[in-house]
Amino acid sequence: MSAYRVLTRWWTAFALAISLAMLAAAHAFERFAGLSPCNLCLKQREVYWGAVAVALIATAWAIISQARRGTPRIAAFLLFAIFATGAITAGFHAGGELKWWSLPATCAGGGVADLESLTSLALGVGDAPRIAMCDAVTWSFLGVSMAGWNALISAALAVFSLLAAKRPKDARAPKH
Repeated sequence: MSAYRVLTRWWTAFALAISLAMLAAAHAFERFAGLSPCNLCLKQREVYWGAVAVALIATAWAIISQARRGTPRIAAFLLFAIFATGAITAGFHAGGELKWWSLPATCAGGGVADLESLTSLALGVGDAPRIAMCDAVTWSFLGVSMAGWNALISAALAVFSLLAAKRPKDARAPKH
């Protein structure tokens, strides 16, 4: 069986793993690199959480029902819609970072402040929490911001999801 057939038949399992890896990377950048997420960054994470939910249910269904045909195509269509939404959201964010357009006023900051940091701030013994601005590039690689990379990755995942949903009939049904 070719790698393409395996990828398209079990796309929801691959999408689940990739979505979890993207969420882990986002949380690692926040925790270990000290990059506070802005509001649009948090919206982009919500997309991956939605993909995790759909992919987990579809993969579990395929495994439990012993589906030899792979995961349901409807799940791949749902993942296409989810990842396309993520690509649009991340693209909008990246465009705002590049000053191609203005971002909404709600993008003023998304840094999460916990009770301990607010208490230490109120007592004057702690640092002020960093507020992340949506239009500021805090990290880039090869000249592309994190939002830009997320847009590219989400677009690629949307394309793969569409390919999995439109896979050839012989890849969907077992031959008798």
